[in-house]
Formats: sequence, C-alpha cells, structure tokens
Amino acid sequence: MKHKILSRRRFFAMASAGAGSLVFSHELLLSTPSTEAQLIDPLRVVTLGKTGIKTTLLGMGTGYSGYNRSSNITRAGVAEFLIKTAYEKGIRFFDCADSYGTHPYTKDALKSYPRESYVISTKIWVLRGGIPEPERPDVEIVVDRFRKELNTDYIDIVQLHCMTSGTWTDDQRRSMDGLEKLKAKKIIRAHGVSVHSFEALNAAAESPWVDVIHVRINPFGESMDKKNPEEIIPVIKKLHDTGKGVIGMKLIGNGSFRNDPEKINASIKYVLGLRTVDMIIVGFEKPEQIDDYMQRMKNTII
Repeated sequence: MKHKILSRRRFFAMASAGAGSLVFSHELLLSTPSTEAQLIDPLRVVTLGKTGIKTTLLGMGTGYSGYNRSSNITRAGVAEFLIKTAYEKGIRFFDCADSYGTHPYTKDALKSYPRESYVISTKIWVLRGGIPEPERPDVEIVVDRFRKELNTDYIDIVQLHCMTSGTWTDDQRRSMDGLEKLKAKKIIRAHGVSVHSFEALNAAAESPWVDVIHVRINPFGESMDKKNPEEIIPVIKKLHDTGKGVIGMKLIGNGSFRNDPEKINASIKYVLGLRTVDMIIVGFEKPEQIDDYMQRMKNTII
C-alpha cells in the first residue's frame, strides 16, 4: 500500500487530536499498540530489553556535534556542570563515546554518587577518522582505557559506534567477540551498536549479538536512516520484540528543530507513543533545557 506524505499542518492536527491520547493514522504509523492513555514520567524506571539494566526513561546525551574527542558541551566548558545537574534533577543515564571526549567530565561529575545509582553507556570508534589516533587497538585495550578515564570497575553498556555497512556484523566480528568476552567477565554489562544507515539497522535487527541499540527516530525523517518513518518503525518493533534494548536518539533531528516547540512536543509524543522505544536521550547544552524537556514529557499523554 502506498502511503501519503502528511503536511505539517495535518501532522500536528493529528498529533493533538482527541483528549490527549496518541492519535496517528496508518498513513504515518504502521501500528501502535492500544493501551490506556498515560502521562509521561521522564524519571520512570525502565528496563533496557533483556539486559536487566534499569534506568530512567529520559537520559542525557553528551555528544551533540561530537567529533575528535570533543562535543559542544566540552568545547563550551560546561560538560561536568551539565552532567552533574542532570543527575541532581533525577536523570540516571549518561551516553558517552570516545569520539565525544566526555569520559573525564562524566567521571568528575558523578564521583560523589554511588556507582550503582547511574548507568554509563559509551561507544568505541572503530572506523577511520573520528578520533585523533590512526590505530584501532583490540576492544579489550580500549575498554580498559575507558574504565580508567571513567574511574569505574565496570561499564554498563559498550557499543560499536556509527555502523553504516550492512555487513558490519561480519566486518566487526573480532570486536564483537572481544566485547562478548568482556561481558562474560562482567567488565561490561551489555554490548551493542549505534547505527547510521538503514542497512546497518536491519543487520542489527537480525543479530542476536546486539543487546542494546541506538536508533535515530523522529516523525519528520530528519537525520534518520530513512526519510519516511514508516520504513523505520517495523525494524524498531523487531528490535524491541526480540528483546534488544532500544534507545531513541535524534528526536530533535540532530538539533534541526531545537527552536520549534511544536515539533519537539510532537516528536516526544510520537517516539514514546510507539511503545517500542525503551528510553530516549537528549543532548542538553544548558541546564534550563533539562527542566524544559522534563516538563514537556510530563505534559504529554500517550
């Protein structure tokens, strides 16, 4: 069946239809499980797939515009302050990566809090570029460095960063096996992948190795693996239904509609209304943004 493209006006009319319940036609969503309407609690405790890892529905991303071991918040000199502020406001998930350069700031921001009270997710860069060194050591060596940078005995989640090839599960077998061994030793609790192509997304959905995955999802097709969300939704459902932890990212289209409250509200409602995304992460750059997004979620009914 060929689906129509919704106009901006019609999309928002549909998004706000009814007494606050999530209403999207089949023209935008393939299916949405019908459950009783509920307000969103950004600090609700969720479990990431079958991993047993529990954390808050809303997490903090530390890598907006991240590359070469820096990101907007490290370049602005506010990384430690923002991470600590997010924790104090109740957020318990912090998404890092080697290419963001946020490990030391995360360590310093969270050093006063019990290690078991928060979840750290980080990512290994195995491709060319992205980090200063040309060498790509075995994952055991890299994760050992990560633990020292974070001053922690274990890391909750370690992922392969930014996979784009549809054959990444073959190409990265050595790294995958290394992370599997680290999980068996309880040095990491779960492993997975962040993907940046539809082919890589499908490969992740087929792979039993993936415990946790970052997926790019919003209702506008911005900074996603496909412009049409309907093509992404079934793959996300498959990931969810096979027990993988699904973390939604790029809700704000990589910042494209950061100044459009109408779109932000619609995206929160849309992504969490799918009920196949376990949690979402947002790359906060100012403390007031944390309060803003938490309040937006509290005002949203799905």
